[in-house]
Amino acid sequence: QVQLVESGGGLVQAGGSLRLSCLASGFPFKSYTMGWYRRAPTKEREFVAAVYWDSGFTLYEDSVKGRFTVSRDNDKNTTYLQMNNLKPEDTAVYYCNADDWGRIQWRGRFPWGQGTQVTVSS
Repeated sequence: QVQLVESGGGLVQAGGSLRLSCLASGFPFKSYTMGWYRRAPTKEREFVAAVYWDSGFTLYEDSVKGRFTVSRDNDKNTTYLQMNNLKPEDTAVYYCNADDWGRIQWRGRFPWGQGTQVTVSS
């Protein structure tokens, strides 16, 4: 049974930082690209960042480039999203998922977890 458990969200002032974690189980973690996504109120879920299975490649949505860093630890089946210089428009529920590198921007292969709420105050 696949499980994706996100954590690390919270309330932070603009300019602050948070580090999100995603613990994955139930599938061969090392075989997949891991992605982060977010859904803001009244908006569709959107792609944020992805990291290749061996951390050799990363990909970012334009608005987070230079502020967010995606990483993974294959020994811990965990992927991370370090978020710096947070802005109010980053407020959303953040999710992780897995897929092939060529599809990660558009979908996640597995059932979505609960996500973790990030709220950035101005």
